[in-house]
Amino acid sequence: MKVLYAIQATGNGHITRAEVFIPLVQKFAEIDILISGNSSEIDLSHPVKYKFYGLSFIFGKNGGINFWKTLQKIKIFRFIKDVRRLKLDEYDFVLNDFEPVSAWACFVRKKHSIALSHQYSLLNPKVPTPKKNSFLGEFILKYYSPCSIGYGFHFERYSNEIFYPIIKNDLKNKNLSNQNFYLVYLPAFGDEKIISILSKVDSVKWIIFSKNAKKNYSLNNIEIIPISSRIFGEKIIYSKGVLCGGGFETPSEALYLKKKLIVVPMKNQFEQQCNAEALKKMGVQILYEFNQDSIKQLERWVESDNIIDVDYSEDPIEVIQKVFSDYRKRMTVLNSRQLINEIN
Repeated sequence: MKVLYAIQATGNGHITRAEVFIPLVQKFAEIDILISGNSSEIDLSHPVKYKFYGLSFIFGKNGGINFWKTLQKIKIFRFIKDVRRLKLDEYDFVLNDFEPVSAWACFVRKKHSIALSHQYSLLNPKVPTPKKNSFLGEFILKYYSPCSIGYGFHFERYSNEIFYPIIKNDLKNKNLSNQNFYLVYLPAFGDEKIISILSKVDSVKWIIFSKNAKKNYSLNNIEIIPISSRIFGEKIIYSKGVLCGGGFETPSEALYLKKKLIVVPMKNQFEQQCNAEALKKMGVQILYEFNQDSIKQLERWVESDNIIDVDYSEDPIEVIQKVFSDYRKRMTVLNSRQLINEIN
């Protein structure tokens, strides 16, 4: 059996999850890897056969997506060309982590495509969503990377097709401790804005991981570090708490490590608003605005001991076993139907 594993490189979470899953998929099938997008700050450690420009979103500096820059970066004719030239004949199916080129190539060629992403879980009606509907957000979730079947990941198991977050191996079986610093990862905000707010909460040390900084530097109670997956993994283990955006991987890791968590979901980003709603129901504090008015809330959060108890020890091999088991069952049924039709 041969599988194409397609990964979205908008943000870091898809790459992080792939690092866990690729060795597991290789236990069941030969695998080629496809990546599209250009806004991930970390690199995949496995060889990539296909690299496409894809469709990426550009973060702004005020807490949301920069739609103007995103539109400027979109190359729709290049995308269509890539969809047309991607050959899929040699693969039994495509395993898709919210990657649009392979998803649309499968759609056009009627190829079997299986979603394996956090985004797929958000299409499930049992998953919490914001009270205010977002036509654009829901449209993107359905049609950005269309797959007819799939498996999702979320903070809770809302259905049998939704699994708990996949925690990377580097964070497992570690001796945890809470040192007197808080980790910050807010890629949708500029460093200056983050510093202007956290410098007012000066009773603790803040370590900011920045997509803009080129080298380490410090300002009073704040240390700024360029984004590094390895260093971030080392720091989060010893942090007292985590202040981050409303993505999926970083909040999952903080919950798994039993760290205090406060989340600032991106504006106009439906996925992060959904995540925030789910986290809020679990008892995590949410900041819908991040400005000078947030200082009092941050101070109260620093003084609190609000740890959310979760169990994310699920073995990720169970996910891959279910993917391949279900695929074989579907193919057996399909082949049986084809045989009956031929006989008739």
